[in-house]
Amino acid sequence: MNADKAAGGDTATEPGPGPRPGFSGRAVVVLAITALVAVGLDQIVKELSTNGLTEGEPVRVLGGLVYLSLLRNSGAAFSLGSGYTWVFPLVTLAVIGWITWMAVRLRSVPWAVALGLVLGGALGNLGDRLFRAPGPFQGHVVDMFSLFGPYAEYFAVFNVADACLSVGVVLAVLLELTGRQRDGSRVARTAKAGKSEKTEKTA
Repeated sequence: MNADKAAGGDTATEPGPGPRPGFSGRAVVVLAITALVAVGLDQIVKELSTNGLTEGEPVRVLGGLVYLSLLRNSGAAFSLGSGYTWVFPLVTLAVIGWITWMAVRLRSVPWAVALGLVLGGALGNLGDRLFRAPGPFQGHVVDMFSLFGPYAEYFAVFNVADACLSVGVVLAVLLELTGRQRDGSRVARTAKAGKSEKTEKTA
């Protein structure tokens, strides 16, 4: 009988082993596959867009919900920070290094998906920075999706990499808010005597 039961307390803690040290091969594989799929899809869509679309001639689809508007963006995701193109590859390299460091203790598959989306989105746009005109570390990112209007009247023009980055960040925030940790543990809050406390259990 545990101490809480002996004392007549009421808690939602479930007994069980804590997270094991080290990293999970499965989680790292999921991260890598997610990133590769994101990069591959992003590059395919960019290639189709540059070959099939003409700048200044948007294509209306889904009744105007989406417009395919080819744009070459010197800024960051969603056209932010134009004029500082050289900075973004350096930021991307820092993000890649951070995710690699995080993978050392990664045991959560949901976190692997989130980090894989962020990594894939970062790599997709990094490829444009390095290999597209006007030159290395100055390359313009290819964007093509404009919502509700052909020229970003309501929302910035974006690409698949931007979408992956955004979804990955939102998923990471949701995982944090729900107490899911990168090492596979889960932090739950229980109410007792009007106060909240944290307990850990394996995810």
